[in-house]
Amino acid sequence: MNDRTHSADSADRTAFRVLGAISFAHFLNDTMQSLMLAIYPLFKSGLHLSFGQIGLITLTFQFTASLLQPLVGYYTDRHPQPFSLAFGMGCTLSGLLLLSQASSFPMVLMAAALVGSGSSIFHPESSRVARLASGGRHGLAQSIFQVGGNAGTAVGPLLAAWIVLPNGQGSIAFFSLIALLAMLVLTGVGFWYRHQHRNPKRTAPVEHHGLPRGRVARTLAVLLALMFSKFFYLASISSYLIFYLMHQYKIDTQTAQYHLFFFLFAVAAGTLLGGPIGDRIGRKRVIWISILGVAPFTLALPYVGLGASVGLTLIIGFLLASAFPAMVVYAQELIPGRIGTVSGLFFGLAFGLGGIGAALLGQLADLWGIVRVYQICSFLPLIGLLAVFLPDLRKISSKGTAAATVAARA
Repeated sequence: MNDRTHSADSADRTAFRVLGAISFAHFLNDTMQSLMLAIYPLFKSGLHLSFGQIGLITLTFQFTASLLQPLVGYYTDRHPQPFSLAFGMGCTLSGLLLLSQASSFPMVLMAAALVGSGSSIFHPESSRVARLASGGRHGLAQSIFQVGGNAGTAVGPLLAAWIVLPNGQGSIAFFSLIALLAMLVLTGVGFWYRHQHRNPKRTAPVEHHGLPRGRVARTLAVLLALMFSKFFYLASISSYLIFYLMHQYKIDTQTAQYHLFFFLFAVAAGTLLGGPIGDRIGRKRVIWISILGVAPFTLALPYVGLGASVGLTLIIGFLLASAFPAMVVYAQELIPGRIGTVSGLFFGLAFGLGGIGAALLGQLADLWGIVRVYQICSFLPLIGLLAVFLPDLRKISSKGTAAATVAARA
């Protein structure tokens, strides 16, 4: 079978309807999650919170998700739970209802923990569903899945500006209807997922790269360092961009919300393209370009005017986001046969590092000011130089396959 026929067959096997459903559910899930970030000014003024307390809210939400996600992925690798997706969304629904009535800082933290728990259940299993429906086009499937989440993250601030800020905290309860819709969609996905396990199709054998265990561990350490660089910097933007713009350029909250939307829209676009580009040119190249390539723009951001800052944040969001689909698929190929564990680990780290970054940067903003924090964070993408130590798994697998073919012919 030639490569063209194989590609066509892979396209036929790709379950785009399922990918569309899981991406739509991801859109709804992350719309509700980003709502928390977008309404920080409401809670800061209403409950008289400090930047440090704002960071603790993000830490509670993201740390809850990060702790549970690898455990959920590890368990479901051995015991698939098709309807756990809908159950996780039920946790998010409960968190939103509590958030709409929270009258104290501890209640806000409890609501954030519930939303984080829902996310921890949703991401590992939904990432597995995306790979199961990929038909072999893993980067494309991961991008379709992730872009739904990034689009939802971009829409959240707009909904906050249009609905929550004008109508007050109680209007957050409206978004529980979105969670209910997501539960219905995920129940349908659960039926498809269960059918796949009851009637498994013949799949291609898992490709092993043949790297020694020590090399795998070192490569994983490099990926974790790159994750630190990416998500600590993203935390400075997603959690504090509104406050930075209001302080630095003296604009109002609603205008700052729109600027956050522009940034998050660029993140969604970068996520959509990162996976397919990685399928074509290799994951390592995408990771290298997206993380290190963003450094000149992050270094310039704290020193430009309002108009230029919009352009720079668009470029930064696009480039940084293109790395994550490639990193997830790269890690899945690095540790084959552990889709849930790897997905849970990386999505969990994304949330955990973002939460720790938000809490730490909030404390630093209280001490040194938000502008100084942005100046310090601008150097984080230089950690992307470590990408030079990532092996090219595609070349290694190709050499291994060629050697095996020669040996079989001999």
